[in-house]
Amino acid sequence: MHEELANKIEEQMIKEGYVQIEASARHVHLCKKDLMALFGKEDLDQVRPLSQPGQYLSEQKLVLQGPKRSIERVSVLGPLRDITQVEISKSDAIQLGVDCPIRESGDIKGSGKITLVGPNGTLDIDEGVIIAQNHVHVTPYEAKLLNLKDKEIVSVKAMSVRPVTFENVVIRISDKFAFRMHVDFDEANAAAVQGFTLGKIIKRK
Repeated sequence: MHEELANKIEEQMIKEGYVQIEASARHVHLCKKDLMALFGKEDLDQVRPLSQPGQYLSEQKLVLQGPKRSIERVSVLGPLRDITQVEISKSDAIQLGVDCPIRESGDIKGSGKITLVGPNGTLDIDEGVIIAQNHVHVTPYEAKLLNLKDKEIVSVKAMSVRPVTFENVVIRISDKFAFRMHVDFDEANAAAVQGFTLGKIIKRK
């Protein structure tokens, strides 16, 4: 009975366009070749799952070395990918002295350069550093309820004590996703996103 009521409430919230906002800290995705070069391992050691199905935090940590300074103990997320990618905030980019674009995950052609330092070696990345475009992970179920299309651009208003409205938010639809909005720490701090924070999706007219 309680579960049925909870499901009805959740469905109604989705129909009204509310999505949980999560802050994504700086992190690295590695390919198998680069993992071997940096850690001398063929796979990552999983610590705990993340909100997106199949994604996890690993035990592995790296140092990001930029032209100006470095950032230590940066998390590596699993599973392994085909191409190595580094996701940082604008504040991180300024601290490191790295010039990198705002891009969707996976779109790394011509993106920023950086040096990765691991316990087993050092690796210069000629491209792969991005500031992740804020986005909403949507399953086909939520997409149908909200009449959303893959790659659609929307706005999302953070329902917090500092209700910032994020513009140009990308909708990404897959049956492998969980319904969440992802922003980086700069954006989360600007909108006072902490703990359980909802955002309201606003479609363009």
